[in-house]
Amino acid sequence: MSRYIKRLIQQGEHLRQDFKYAISDSAKIARSLSAFANTVGGTLLIGVKDNGNIAGVKSEEEYYMVEAAATMYCKPEVKFETRLWNVDGKNVLEVMIPESKKKPVLAKQEGRWKAYIRVTDENILADAVWMEVWRLKKYRKGTFLQYSEAEQRLLDYLNEHSAVTLADFRKLTQISNKQAVKTIARLVNFKILTIEFFNNQFIYKLV
Repeated sequence: MSRYIKRLIQQGEHLRQDFKYAISDSAKIARSLSAFANTVGGTLLIGVKDNGNIAGVKSEEEYYMVEAAATMYCKPEVKFETRLWNVDGKNVLEVMIPESKKKPVLAKQEGRWKAYIRVTDENILADAVWMEVWRLKKYRKGTFLQYSEAEQRLLDYLNEHSAVTLADFRKLTQISNKQAVKTIARLVNFKILTIEFFNNQFIYKLV
């Protein structure tokens, strides 16, 4: 049985896997739950250091901290499953989080509710465009796509450039931040643009 966990650990941290040495704060774990639930789901291995060394969990407290994170610090509540594995005499708690059907899943951080996404091996705070993309998907109805002037200028720009940031788009069109967010999110929702994270910021490219 321990071979299974060792194979997971050998994969390292990635889009669908994160290691946690221990849990001392349910709010911090809520960020991971939010990120996995808002992306493609994933697995937390608790009792494993960032370098892959197994430290083990010492009590059932870790499970209850995860449960508190999922029920008290996430909105909507995050469903998860757990399995406890013994690896070379040390216990590793495997926490499996499915992708949520009700996005965004928000995590309570210092009294405020925030959404996170998983990018490679990091949990990244979702920006206003992501929030608008999720809002549009929730209420999306069949509609005819007709480009506005701002959208056409954006598409023309991306035919000559590899990517654009929200700030660049606002400068290009001289529209408000709110309108720029709605415009980009609409094109993402129609699968005309895709979102990537590069140099600590979100960028937008043609699909």
